Amino acid sequence: MSQSDELRAADAAPAELSPDTLAEARAEAVPTRPEAPGADTLAEARAEASTLTSRAGADEAVEADQDAAAGPATTTTGKGSLWRDANFLTLWGGQALSQFGAQITELAIPVLAVLMLNATEWEVGVLNAAQVAAFLVVGLPAGAWIDRMRKRHVMIAADGVRAVALGALPVLALFGALEIWHMIVVALIMGVATVFFDVSNQSIIPSLVRTNQIAEANGKLQSTEQLAGLAGPAVGGWLVGVLAAPLAIFITVGTYLASFVALLFTRDHEQLRSPEDHKPLVHEIGEGLRWVFGNPLLRRIVGTTGVANFFGTMATTLLPIFALRELGLTPQMLGIVFSLSAVGGLLGAIATPRIVKRLGEARAIPISAIAFSIAPFFLPAISLVPALAFPLLVVQYFVMSFTILLYNITQVTFRQRITPPRLLGRMNASIRFVVWGVMPIGALLAGALGTWIGTVPTLWIAASGELLACLFVVIGPFWSMRELPDAHEDHATGGPPAADAEGGGGGGGIEQGR
Repeated sequence: MSQSDELRAADAAPAELSPDTLAEARAEAVPTRPEAPGADTLAEARAEASTLTSRAGADEAVEADQDAAAGPATTTTGKGSLWRDANFLTLWGGQALSQFGAQITELAIPVLAVLMLNATEWEVGVLNAAQVAAFLVVGLPAGAWIDRMRKRHVMIAADGVRAVALGALPVLALFGALEIWHMIVVALIMGVATVFFDVSNQSIIPSLVRTNQIAEANGKLQSTEQLAGLAGPAVGGWLVGVLAAPLAIFITVGTYLASFVALLFTRDHEQLRSPEDHKPLVHEIGEGLRWVFGNPLLRRIVGTTGVANFFGTMATTLLPIFALRELGLTPQMLGIVFSLSAVGGLLGAIATPRIVKRLGEARAIPISAIAFSIAPFFLPAISLVPALAFPLLVVQYFVMSFTILLYNITQVTFRQRITPPRLLGRMNASIRFVVWGVMPIGALLAGALGTWIGTVPTLWIAASGELLACLFVVIGPFWSMRELPDAHEDHATGGPPAADAEGGGGGGGIEQGR
């Protein structure tokens, strides 16, 4: 599955459902019976009430900014209103460029390692593990730290670090000094910066747009990522062929700098927590974990996502060796494969609102999970018919991208909707700790198995493991639900999410981070 966490309407997405539907979801949710409040409980309830007041104030500030940017004749409540929100467009523009650049590097890095440095299966496994090891090592404390800081400022610093670290690779290559250990060190540094950027990025949307625009914002950002995936790999393959991989990496450095500048000019209305609300780091980490794993629906989604990411990382780790060495594809051909398959992600982002409207949020989760758990078998099967490698790769990645986007948009909107702003960073970090924390282990296992039994047998093992991933959500309460619960009212009392009724009853709830 794609690495990328994170496992992301009248006609639109779940948060734009009619008030009647949301009221029905809230009515069908079964709240947990509260215990007698002690001092800590009362303090937490006051903190939650303060959070809701801040959220309302932020919504008013966002509305004022949107009205000022749009002009007196423009309404910001209509469909597609964020395209008239200059502040959101500033963030979106920077993110679009950086996502495009990331797609170039996603191809240039393995080409540099496999074809120019002749990396072994084990070295490729270590390199892939280094890229995501930070989610396992610093993922949890990062969430607690981020909840104490301005998330936009964290993203600005992370972009600067990534630009400097990544820029070292082409410089070393141009002087003929680049070695595989340099790439591993840069991957570790960029991984730490990416942890802080991604957790902040997934948590910043509620402070930029109104609550009823969160789903629209997520859908636009996810669609843009897929558009970047459509053009980025093909352009990256061309750049690698014409300029060579090191020079292509310079393009990505430039896009990170563009994102840095865009964030400088973006306004947010985040309300920092009072220092009196800060608790010891271990306590705050535990609070985020309890929030995630205290919700049975989120628990099942984290299980599906974590297992799928573990085995999916095994496959993606060995994909460059399988495609470039064993199948004989060129970097340009591999780039075209990724670009054509990205059409599936784009269509998935566009189709998600209509699919969710027809199937319901809850049922869209197991259906999409079944599809992205079967698709990985296409990859090792290509070894049986290598002449069809190109079309089979396109089909596999098309199906994967489409269904993962359906899964991600639905679950990300759900978790942002039910989580209090003061817990957003820790919630995202807790989920990423699990679903991305398993990825370095999967990458190392892929390198070891690839060296021991070969690339193709390892790909069959990975595909079989991904098939098991969907069981967490397939065997669960999602089929008996339609919509996912809206837990905002429970937050005011400091209670757990409304999805605590795992056994069914009609209401609904959800998440992911691939």
